[in-house]
Amino acid sequence: MSATSTSPADIAGLKRAVCAEVDRIAPKLIDASHQIHANPELNFEEHFAHDLLTGLLEAADLDPVRHAYGVDTGFESRVGDAGYDVAVLCEYDALPGIGHACGHNVIATAGLGAGLAAATVAQLAGGRLRIMGTPAEEGGGGKIEMARNGAFQDLDAAMMVHPADADLILMDAIAIHQADVRFSGKAAHAAAAPEEGRNALDAAVLGYINVAALRQHMLPSERIHGIFVKGGDKPNIVPAEATMQWMVRSPTLESLQPLKQRVLDCFAGSALACGCSFSVEWDNVSYADMIDNGAMVASYVANAATLGRTVQDPRAIGKHVVGSTDMGNISYLVPSIHPMIQVAPLGVPIHTVDFAKWAASPEGDKAVLDGAKAMAMTVIDLWCQDGLMDSVKAEFARRPEGVQVL
Repeated sequence: MSATSTSPADIAGLKRAVCAEVDRIAPKLIDASHQIHANPELNFEEHFAHDLLTGLLEAADLDPVRHAYGVDTGFESRVGDAGYDVAVLCEYDALPGIGHACGHNVIATAGLGAGLAAATVAQLAGGRLRIMGTPAEEGGGGKIEMARNGAFQDLDAAMMVHPADADLILMDAIAIHQADVRFSGKAAHAAAAPEEGRNALDAAVLGYINVAALRQHMLPSERIHGIFVKGGDKPNIVPAEATMQWMVRSPTLESLQPLKQRVLDCFAGSALACGCSFSVEWDNVSYADMIDNGAMVASYVANAATLGRTVQDPRAIGKHVVGSTDMGNISYLVPSIHPMIQVAPLGVPIHTVDFAKWAASPEGDKAVLDGAKAMAMTVIDLWCQDGLMDSVKAEFARRPEGVQVL
């Protein structure tokens, strides 16, 4: 079968088959989701999740490549040798202190389920499939590291779903770059000879205040947030060193650059005022804004509707989930989608303790299965629906050019 020879009835049959397969393996998927949720792992440390997911792929005779593309907790399985090549992505890292408060256990197992189900019909549908484990989304840029090593070459499309408190066609995924900032001064006895000191903590505090003032005069769509990592050793010693971590976000990578410079100017002014110096080390990955492919989104929305999910446009209903993801970088390399799937009641935001609880709830389990089915059916559309991939590629060709995402 090919995209030009598969009848609507055949496509419908393939979709029934993948949904039935997700139902068949549902206990394994839900169990894996709960296990990952109960064993949260941080960036590039997801050894439990890596071994669990690749073990399930191996049990299904899908021959996973472990430690793929130079990333120890990455993996990949490939199915098929002809037709369009579509990737389903899994994320499985957690957050420090609050575990799976972003619901990556759901992402991992919905992606796994979609891949396992689509693999059973790949030969019949005439398509190729990649099931990819992409670690360290929470700041580590696992997808970017894998892409630098060739992971996303020659793909026709890529997809994943992300948990939220609503079913949405997209997340407002904006560009981000993270920095470690160090202020250096001069230590002195804070009581006996304070005049001999240069207070690095004061410089850091003034830098924080400067950024707070900057927030009044930047775009409503931009974000800057930071924390103090070190502020000194003892109260009676003038701090010679203070360190901070900052995240700077803007709608696109292009608009991010001038905002980063304005933040640096805040630190330069505070360091000068306190007689200190400062240095900034930007992460070796910056996250791009997300370009959601409209043709792929339409397919996903239609397939989710058959499962009883109404996936809405946040721009139409005023319900936005704002964040950043390394899937944005991939969307500049490959036609991609990143829809949000509801696991929690409206108003429960991601990255909270409450959301972490919902990620392993019956609603979270339903999202695993519905997400797997909706993506597997979308894969079939991409393989088989006449003209769909042409529309996907035509839209992708209109993306901004010259953006350095790796």
